[in-house]
Amino acid sequence: MDWKNHDLPGGLVSGKVTMTARPVRDAAGIVIEDLHSVWITLDNQAQLNSYTTDMVKDVIAAFRAASNDRAAVAVVFTGAGERAFCTGGNTEEYATYYAGRPGEYMQYMRLFNDMVTAILLCDLPVICRVNGMRIAGGQEIGMACDFSVASDLARFGQAGPRHGSAPDGGSTDFLPLFTGIEQAMISCTLCEPWSAHRALRNGVLTNIVPVLEVDGKVVSNPLVETSRWLDDAGRIVHGEFLTGAAAAAGKQVLARGKVNLAHLDAEVDRLVTSLLNTMPGCLTKTVQSVRKHKLEHWDRNKETNRAWLGLNMMTEARAGFRAFNEGSGAAREVDFVKLRRALAAGEAWGPELTEAIQPPKAGARK
Repeated sequence: MDWKNHDLPGGLVSGKVTMTARPVRDAAGIVIEDLHSVWITLDNQAQLNSYTTDMVKDVIAAFRAASNDRAAVAVVFTGAGERAFCTGGNTEEYATYYAGRPGEYMQYMRLFNDMVTAILLCDLPVICRVNGMRIAGGQEIGMACDFSVASDLARFGQAGPRHGSAPDGGSTDFLPLFTGIEQAMISCTLCEPWSAHRALRNGVLTNIVPVLEVDGKVVSNPLVETSRWLDDAGRIVHGEFLTGAAAAAGKQVLARGKVNLAHLDAEVDRLVTSLLNTMPGCLTKTVQSVRKHKLEHWDRNKETNRAWLGLNMMTEARAGFRAFNEGSGAAREVDFVKLRRALAAGEAWGPELTEAIQPPKAGARK
């Protein structure tokens, strides 16, 4: 048949987002001819797959093209390498271009909002293949997906209030739907990372898959407590990161092992096979109906959030993104105490205050 072409012109421009077609299999593992899944991959590994402005444009274009792919069963959204699915917006670009330019950042946030919406409106079910860290905006675009299958070595969380922003690119809308209000509040405000096991426990993930091979065997994340649910005081410890000597021992096991993401891919393939064996029209309608709960919150708040995030580039974001971009190691946050004391004393935001609260440069003392 001579099909009409409904794709937008231009294609992918950044060189850091790829689209590939991968085979789908039936329940017996046999490849189905003439059908496939579409893999959209963020490939900015040097910056932990953080997305630049051009990459955001590419994700929008890729999801639009995937929606128009008549032979596609599902979309798999993932990151290149083993370290990260996505760690959010590119802080180098934020610090060196958008900081101090609220109008420019509002234009960028229009693109970001369109990226989230493109995921939520995709005509195919979308699986987030979480191959590593899913942090900040990475968590937000991940939660916009319909399913999330993760390596059990992955970490999840927010960075906003610790680095000069608010997680208003989706987390304040989506996370309470997954976890309930209080767990969402913990994640969004304290910005403490969750293990994949805790994320699964809190309803953020569809499934997790061990991917670490040690001495020829696949083992669970050695940095996480998985052997019991409660400690002696009755507190939940299942899925929490180990501390002290147990954490040190876990790091030794991790160093001896090798990550094999083929185990993750096999689980993603199984989910695609399950989706294959449904009526396509009924599947699309069901996905759209369930997504309405996310869309209701997202559409209500995205524009006012965009305006605030733009204005925030004149104050806390300007300072926080610069600290993260220019700091080193653990010293990548502003001096929170100095900032609060300065504001309490009536000091106004400006270049002097921004400079005064920056972390020390590498090799310098403050």
